[in-house]
Order: sequence, then structure tokens, then C-alpha cells
Amino acid sequence: MRESEPAIQRGAETMPADDTQREARLGNADRDLVALGIAAAAIILFVATGSSVLPSAIDAIFSNGSGPDHLLVNALLLNVVLIIFGWRRYRELQDEISERRRAEGLARELAEIDPLTGCLNRRSMAAATTALRLRAQAHGSAVAYCMIDLDNFKQINDMHGHSVGDAVLVELAQRIRRQLPKDAHLARLGGDEFAVITTHDTSNRDRVDDLVIRLYEQVSLPFELNGVTIDPTVSIGVSSDHDEQNTAPVSAAAEEAADALMHRADIAMYTAKKQGKNRYFWFEATMENELRFRNELEAGIRRGLTNGEFVPFYEQQVDVQSGELVGFEMLARWRSTDMGIVSPEIFIPIAEEIGLITQLSDQLMDQALVDARDWDDVLTLSINISPIQLRDPWFAQKLLKSLVKHNFPAQRLEVEITESCLHENIGLVRSIITSLRNQGVRISLDDFGTGYSSLEQLRTLPFDRLKIDRSFVSELNEPGGNSKIVDAIVSLGRGLNLPITAEGIEDEEILTALKAMGKLKGQGYLYGKPESAQDVRARLAKAGMLAADSNVDMPLQSDAQKPESAPEISALDHRKVAGQ
Repeated sequence: MRESEPAIQRGAETMPADDTQREARLGNADRDLVALGIAAAAIILFVATGSSVLPSAIDAIFSNGSGPDHLLVNALLLNVVLIIFGWRRYRELQDEISERRRAEGLARELAEIDPLTGCLNRRSMAAATTALRLRAQAHGSAVAYCMIDLDNFKQINDMHGHSVGDAVLVELAQRIRRQLPKDAHLARLGGDEFAVITTHDTSNRDRVDDLVIRLYEQVSLPFELNGVTIDPTVSIGVSSDHDEQNTAPVSAAAEEAADALMHRADIAMYTAKKQGKNRYFWFEATMENELRFRNELEAGIRRGLTNGEFVPFYEQQVDVQSGELVGFEMLARWRSTDMGIVSPEIFIPIAEEIGLITQLSDQLMDQALVDARDWDDVLTLSINISPIQLRDPWFAQKLLKSLVKHNFPAQRLEVEITESCLHENIGLVRSIITSLRNQGVRISLDDFGTGYSSLEQLRTLPFDRLKIDRSFVSELNEPGGNSKIVDAIVSLGRGLNLPITAEGIEDEEILTALKAMGKLKGQGYLYGKPESAQDVRARLAKAGMLAADSNVDMPLQSDAQKPESAPEISALDHRKVAGQ
């Protein structure tokens, strides 16, 4: 039967044990032997007494006889009363049981059916999965579990209201239901998340792929609802209880098997979301490993923020022509006590996704302002700003408050904004840049040439510097020294009166090519790798570039406190986890 039929009709195979016991008790009440016994005994006595009373009564009427015994007459009347009472009691009990069965059937249906879409709910889907899996095993088939999630459903609710959102869910359920085979079940697990279970041949899962493709074809059609047009997409994850790709087998225990199928389909759906949405994936064991590692990273980030494991490192910025040190760029480093050194390309995207990037940046920025306060006044400090931070209209005020708190001169601070920030909210970005520049903070456009900036934005936004992305600078080291893009950016900066910083200076050949292009500021591993605050302080002390009032040595971290020897978790190893 399909999932739209009442739950009471699906039979005892999906009925819980307590419901079965209750039904048995109702069946016993339906056959109430006491009421039936009273009525039967009364009828027997009525026949017995009536056989004596009626002849005497007839004789008394027609032959002037003595008439029936008064005691037998009273017994006969009592039997009549007992017959009426027993039969009425039995009928009332029958009506009461029927009404109770109807009410309990309705309650069970409401408990197992989603009231909005008419699909099964999470509770009944587990029982339906178990029952279908048992039938499939008996016929030598496998069961596939499809997790379906509507993309950007929150945006639909926010833009058009919850009434339209509910209408979308109803229409989506109807479209999915029309594509399902007879043996399939559809459930709404909650919110915009649906699930489908169906059978497939153990040697060929093309039937499931065909079903998913049909679902995409139907869902992709626009929804015309209350004068609103919705173009929905879905992300789907699929799992099976048949091991086609050496995946760990699904547990044979009924409840555990249903939970395992749903869990694996959910992981595959999560992967589809991470890969850009509007697609589907079959579950693979590596997905679970990545998700587990991702969860460990999230928990580690939260612990690291509490335990102060995130520290600023500093990369030298040097005048390309003279080789003179002019400043440092702050870079985030995570010294995890559990995982060693974790690359910022891993933890920064995750911190952005889980909403901790602002807290992380504030911690690093505060520490960097304290560290840089003791440097020579000629040295600048550059900090990178996340696009998420630039969505905060109070960001400029918060940053300026930090400068005052740490007594750090605004003119020594350079804020680096990536090009990707410019297309999100250009009005807010312009307001933030203007507020910071009015207080003396300099603004640099980072990774220039890789994003969305236009000449109009360069002309109208008050930037103080352009940074050439390392991907262009590295081309100077290739055969022939292709410098056309770098030449063009340098010429553009010169025409707009914007100083240039070149990232990724790795060797002397690149440095030589950059020197020929004029006055530039550069940074890269040729000048040294990023260093901790203690190492930078030692370097500046040796060069006599500490502030005059900075005469207190900072405590050096012991070797036991430095997990430098631990293996570094790189973006290359776990780029999928970071969503790269």
C-alpha cells in the first residue's frame, strides 16, 4: 500500500507491540461473555417458565382455570427484563468499542502521517523501512533510502512567507509521490527534508538512479503558487543496504538497519550540499570519514578559541628595491593540542561557516595590536578581513575601538580586503572603508586580479594600495618570464596613484623581475617564512627596531609548548572537508 493510505490499514507488521495488545483487549471486549451469558441464561429461563405460565394463563382465560402461579409469572417478567438488559448492554458495548477503534485509528494515523503533506512522518518511516527491508530480503532484493532536501528553503520562507513555503512543500510532496513505484514509501522527516525508500535489484541499482533523475526533472519545473513563481532545486543523498562498493554492511537488526540507512543517506545528501547543491550522491565510506573529521575540526575550533590555541604569525613585508623591512602581515595559525599545526586554509572556511570567524579574528587582532605596539613606529601591521566581518555595519567602529583600547596608531594599520567582498554589498563596504580611512587606517585591495573588482570600483572606492595575487607573481619564474599581467597591474596602479605589493616572492629570479618594474613592496618565502611574535621580537631587537619604551622581554614559549613537530594538516590533504 502507498503511504497516503491510513496507517491503520497497513496491517500488524507496522503496528507497535502496545497497539497490538490494545487491539487484542478490544477484541476480547467485543466478545463479552458475561453480557452474552446473562442474555442466554435469561432466554433459557424465559422458555422454561413460559412453558408453565402460558398454558395456565390460557386455561384461566378460556376454561376458568386457577391461573398460573404468581411466583412463576414474576420469574417470567424478570427474565424478560434480563433479556432486554443483556441485549442492550451488549449493543452498547459494541457501539463503544467501534467508536473507540475509530478514534484510536484516527489518533494512530495522525501520529504516523504528516498533517501538512499527507506523507509518513519520521516515526512511521522507521517502521515502514523495516517492513520493506524484510520483504525485500525475502525476495532477494535490496532497499535504497533517498534523503531529499529542498535547497534554500529558508530563503523562500523569508521572501514569500510561510504560507507560500508550506504550499511549496505540499506541491513538492505531490510531485515526488507521482514518480514513486508501487512499493515505495514517502516521508517528511521535518522542515523541508523528505525521504523515499524503495527496492532495487542487488546487481543493478539503475532503477534508483532513474527514479532520482525523474525526481529532478519534475522538481526543476517552476512552482506557480499564489501568484508567486518558485524555481526550486533539491539535493539528494542515496544509500543502500546492499554492499556494492565494499562499504561496511548495514546492521541486520531491524531498528539499527533503518537508522543506518537514514544516517548514510543524510551524509550523502550533506555531501551534495557541500558540492554546490542541486545534485545527488550515493553514500561512500569516505564521506563518513570526512564528516567525522569535519565535526572534530568544528569541536577543536571551539575548544581552541577557549584555550587560546589560535595565535598570530607575521610575514615580513620588504621594500623590493632597497630590501628594507617596512612591516608585517598578520597570518592566523592554529596550534592544536590534538591535531598539531592546522593550515588556515582548513580552519578559516570552517570558522566562517559555523559563525566563529568574528570571534577568532577579534582574538588574533587584539593580540597582533599588542605585539605590534612594541615594534618601531616605521613598521606597519597588515590584517586580513573576512567577507563575513564586512557584513557587520559596526565593524569600523569596533576596529577603531580596538585601536584606542590597545593604544595603537591608526596610521600604522593596513586593512586588506579581498576582491570577493566587493560584489556582496558595495554600499556597506564603501561606508566601512570611508570610516576607517577618515581615522587614518589604510585600506589595501588584496588578491587583485582574481575576483570581481572593476575599474569603476577602483576609481570610486578609496583604496590606498593594490596587492598582486601570488598566482600572477609566480608566473615570473616560468620559462620566458611571462610578466604581462604583472606589468599591466603595476601600470594600472601607477595610473591610479596606488602603491603595489607583490605576494609570493619565492626566489631571486622573481625578485629581479619585480625590481625592474619600479618601486614595489613585496613579501614571500624569499624573505623568510611567517614567524611567531617571539621570533619577530627577537629579530627586531637584533636589528634595533623595537620601540624605545619596549624594554621588557616577552617570555619565550618552551619547546614542550610548541607542537611544531606535529604533522601539519594541510589544505591539500583535506580540501573537501574545508569545502574547497
